[in-house]
Amino acid sequence: MEFSLTEEQKALQKKAREFAINEVLPVARKYDESEEFPMDVIKKAYDANLLNLAIPKKYGGLGLGLLDACIVVEEISSACPGIATSIFDNNLGAEPIVIGGNEEQKQRILGELVNDFKLIAFATSEPTMGSDVAGMKCLARKEGDDFILNGTKFWITNGGHADYITVFATIDPEKKHRGICAFIVPTDTEGVRLGKHIPKLGQRSSNTVSVGLKDVRIKKENVLAKPGRGFVVAMQTFAHTRPAIGAFAVGCARSAMEYSIDYAKKREVFGRPIERYQAIQFKIAEMYKDIEAARLLTHKAAWEADQGMDNNLSSAIAKAFASDVAMNVTTEAIQIFGGYGYLRTYPVEKLFRDAKLYQIYEGTSEIQRIVISRFIMKQYEHAMPKLGKVRKTD
Repeated sequence: MEFSLTEEQKALQKKAREFAINEVLPVARKYDESEEFPMDVIKKAYDANLLNLAIPKKYGGLGLGLLDACIVVEEISSACPGIATSIFDNNLGAEPIVIGGNEEQKQRILGELVNDFKLIAFATSEPTMGSDVAGMKCLARKEGDDFILNGTKFWITNGGHADYITVFATIDPEKKHRGICAFIVPTDTEGVRLGKHIPKLGQRSSNTVSVGLKDVRIKKENVLAKPGRGFVVAMQTFAHTRPAIGAFAVGCARSAMEYSIDYAKKREVFGRPIERYQAIQFKIAEMYKDIEAARLLTHKAAWEADQGMDNNLSSAIAKAFASDVAMNVTTEAIQIFGGYGYLRTYPVEKLFRDAKLYQIYEGTSEIQRIVISRFIMKQYEHAMPKLGKVRKTD
């Protein structure tokens, strides 16, 4: 069992960290305040080969594993969680094609993402459903070899600037997961309406819109998954991307901790730096402890995916734990800063606002706990004898 990074991964980490410090951090506050889409930063990420991390080499991509992607996004998120989300979303949008696309679709769409600067978004959520993927109401009506889409998608990251969207819809809401299919939708298709950016509490540099679909005709070549198969593709996509959300959270928390350490060394109370008070020392120790644990859980979930293992459980654990860590660490960071932590002059209030989203998107923390509890109650294998089965000895 090896916990250290390979030399290649260390080089990738160094590259991502330099990009984060030089290209992301200087503009993080600007994009948070303006809520503009950081297209120039995303283009720089594309030029630096940090945009389409998971596209296989066969289609012109880097062919990086999920663990490699987690290393990259932790670094970028440490500079700005919102910009990191915008950059990583191309991986989320492309993942259903990597998982479920046919060879022609992979050659055409994945090749275009690599060879041209194109953005692709991902759409399962709707105004009345998010984590309950089987409860979607966006309709897909078959017409010959084509499908006609009608409905509204909501909370779509990068949707306002995407060239393509992988859209999930159902042939019949009553069929639940058995009716869900998936499509590759060019955003210039007739009937596609991209909404305005939705103002948010945090991660304001991440574009979030609604997508209206009115009689949108999808040709046969853009049918990604037939009814029933779409749900499987969506779940496999989440299992591959949730560890990355854990890595986002780790990066966010790490920066909050580092800022807290810096502040604690400089801020003096009653004649000495607050770093010398046990109350502050314990807070920072808890931060470091939890961040280390969150990173290990995230890397384990990513490693399982890279090994071709079923990582649904480990990804749920990693996302839930790391998201809570990010929220707790950023909250404590504000407490360490005191009144200054509540000011926009310092970066911890932004990290606090940004961190909350990790507990909500790509499956809420409650949904992750449902996944975990179902495994425990149905599949967990006891090591100890069950109650009433213990052998008694004289």
